[in-house]
Amino acid sequence: MTTPTVPPGFAQPGPNPPGPGSPNRVEGAPLTPTPAIPRRAQALIALLAVGVLTLGAMVLADPSPATTAAADTGATSVAPTGNTTEVTVGVHGMSFSPSTIEVPAGDRLVITFTNTGDQRHDLVLASGVETPAIAPGEQAVLDAGVITQNEQGWCSLAGHRAMGMELTIVAVGAVAPSADAEVASDQGAMPGMNHGNNSGDADVAAPSMAALMAAAESTQATPADLPPLTDETVHEYTFTVTESTEEVADGVTRAIWTYNGTSPGPTLHGRIGDTFRITLVNAGSMGHSIDFHAGELSPDEPMRTIEPGESLVYEFTAGRSGIWMYHCGTMPMTQHIANGMFGAVVIEPDGLEPVERQYVLIQSELYLGAQGGPASAAKASAMAPDVVAFNGRAFQYAAHPLAATAGERVRIWVLDAGPNADLAFHVVGTQFDTVWSEGGYSVYRGVSTDGITQGATGAQVLPLLAAQGGFVEFVPPEPGHYAIVNHQMSLAEKGAKGVLEVVAAP
Repeated sequence: MTTPTVPPGFAQPGPNPPGPGSPNRVEGAPLTPTPAIPRRAQALIALLAVGVLTLGAMVLADPSPATTAAADTGATSVAPTGNTTEVTVGVHGMSFSPSTIEVPAGDRLVITFTNTGDQRHDLVLASGVETPAIAPGEQAVLDAGVITQNEQGWCSLAGHRAMGMELTIVAVGAVAPSADAEVASDQGAMPGMNHGNNSGDADVAAPSMAALMAAAESTQATPADLPPLTDETVHEYTFTVTESTEEVADGVTRAIWTYNGTSPGPTLHGRIGDTFRITLVNAGSMGHSIDFHAGELSPDEPMRTIEPGESLVYEFTAGRSGIWMYHCGTMPMTQHIANGMFGAVVIEPDGLEPVERQYVLIQSELYLGAQGGPASAAKASAMAPDVVAFNGRAFQYAAHPLAATAGERVRIWVLDAGPNADLAFHVVGTQFDTVWSEGGYSVYRGVSTDGITQGATGAQVLPLLAAQGGFVEFVPPEPGHYAIVNHQMSLAEKGAKGVLEVVAAP
């Protein structure tokens, strides 16, 4: 059993009353004078003390069964049997198969872990014994030692335990520990309890708005301009998966997984009928994949998870217009998207008219795990982001505004990469005279697409669910600073905010 800790500000329990020099006395507290004790009372106290000491000596010399049981609370005494139990554990989906092993108490347990899944896994026991992460089709042997009590195991790769990859070892015939001992053992020996943080450290707290803004000011902004169209009809790219660490705010870091070193990954731009050929190279430490929403084809081969050092070619032809999301499709997808593996493909509608300015803004969420670690699966499951960002960094376009000129037409392509939160896209001080979302216009140059033409019409918000996209157009009427926000204001205050700085026409 573990020794309970005492909350800060509380005195440690002890046999002595607080007094000068006592560890139980709070410094600065006034001393209370000890009242005088009458002589007859002093004699009685001395007599009682002798009795207590005598009784204590008797107990120490001949402990009773009750005393022994109290001393052994939560402990188990299991003699080794000399036998070995051997089991094979595989993977089915995102779980161990079997997920429960029964072992006679006192037997030595040897587990042959065979990765029958489609991506890399490991097996870690609460005792600290573990296998390396092994690729699909590989095996590893884990010697768990003599089993004297129930024990938990899990996969320590980011997010895998939260998806259900836990193993229970049942010691058949062992004396069950007390509830207090079991809780203490679980809390002290299970580093995966925070789901997604495999180091055992606690998830970091959300940085303040001021800290996020300071980080944005000290960092160069990600370019938001839509890449220009070319005359190419076949677009070839190599996307290399990398894993690194980035600073979110002063003293707060997270693991980031990327395509070509940036999150979001490269924005691709083309027309209906164009072919895109992407070579995916996995230079990371675990399985990764890619899924392009802009294409229509069977996922089996091009979207499969590939191991470190492997590559594949993903080819599709754009058949429909839109701003389409791409992302890692390896389970758990929440973890891979939240760690940075997403981007956009812009396929222009036929006849799209030119404008003076075009930007791409992709909203995403950060769920901060342990310092320098991957996203917290518990926060992601609770849909409680610490940070929300446009193009990967909170407030970067508030610190480094996007540019426009009064009277120019501005088009902003918008994608909600999620993995969870909605986006109510709004530009303060403007009205959208053109809104295109998920395949069609709801407003076009001030005319409603339902055919009603009485007076000009417009929109104030482009509403998007996770993975949805569209674009808006507007003409800033005069110079000024126009805030760009997610009008779910708590998300804007977590970083989904920028500024369009409009200058006067020359």
